[in-house]
Amino acid sequence: MIHEFDPSLDLYIKAALGKKALGLVVLDVRELTSVADIFIICSGRSNRQVTAIAEHIQTYLKKHRIRPLSVEGKNKGLWVLLDYGHVIIHVFYEPLRSFYDLEGLWVDAKRIQIQTPSEMTDENIKVERSHE
Repeated sequence: MIHEFDPSLDLYIKAALGKKALGLVVLDVRELTSVADIFIICSGRSNRQVTAIAEHIQTYLKKHRIRPLSVEGKNKGLWVLLDYGHVIIHVFYEPLRSFYDLEGLWVDAKRIQIQTPSEMTDENIKVERSHE
C-alpha cells in the first residue's frame, strides 16, 4: 500500500535525527485518531540528550518556517512532546519510552520505513512511501 505524505515529513525526521536520537519510529495514525496524522517516536540516553534533541528539532524546523503549536516536558527532559498539528514528535528518555510503550499502544498504526541515519543527508533524505 502506498500513501503520499506531506513532503515536509522528511524535514521532521531529519530534525529528530540531528542530535543522534535513538530508535526512531514513524507511525501513520491517520486511520486511528483525529489528533494527528503522524507520530514520530525517538529517545535519548539521558535527560540532557532528550532536551538537546527537542531543542534541535525546534531550531531545525524553525529554519524551515515550521513552528510547534505546543511543547511539553522540555524542562525535565524525560518525555518531550512537540505538537506540530499533523505531526506529533515524542522524544523519550529511554527507560520511560519502554515504560510507556507508545509503539505497543499504537500497534495498529502503520509503520513508515525510513532510511538509516548513516544514509541520511540534507541532499538525499527521503521517507519510503510504502508500509510494511
